[in-house]
Amino acid sequence: MPCLTGSARPRASVRRGALKPYRPVVSSPHIKSAAVAAALSALDEGRTPERPVLRDAVRALLTVLAERAPGRSVEVRVPPYGAVQCIPGPRHTRGTPPNVVEMDPGTWLAVATGRLEWAEAITQGRVQVSGIRADLSAYLPL
Repeated sequence: MPCLTGSARPRASVRRGALKPYRPVVSSPHIKSAAVAAALSALDEGRTPERPVLRDAVRALLTVLAERAPGRSVEVRVPPYGAVQCIPGPRHTRGTPPNVVEMDPGTWLAVATGRLEWAEAITQGRVQVSGIRADLSAYLPL
């Protein structure tokens, strides 16, 4: 059914220049260091962290990476908890990005906190990378 003219919803007023680029927030603005500490202590004890704690820890560290390496040329994925685009360079807009880094949540926590070296994680096959910009060694540990 066509939309009738004059029946559009009112838009919020926006001042000129007040728009900011779209950048999704995968975690709250403050770093949830308690979640990171709880997840790491559970892993150190040989336990699996509770799902909400692991999710918050992964998202907090992904947020730190996105803040320290702003850009949109590399997509870092930690399924099922989050993904961010980071690293300066050519911007990716649609489809599967050419530069992808993917790993499980435990590996991400270890690499992001310096408990596992980036090169070691790659050689052990714990991180899948594709693309010429998919090297995070300059940005890790956080």
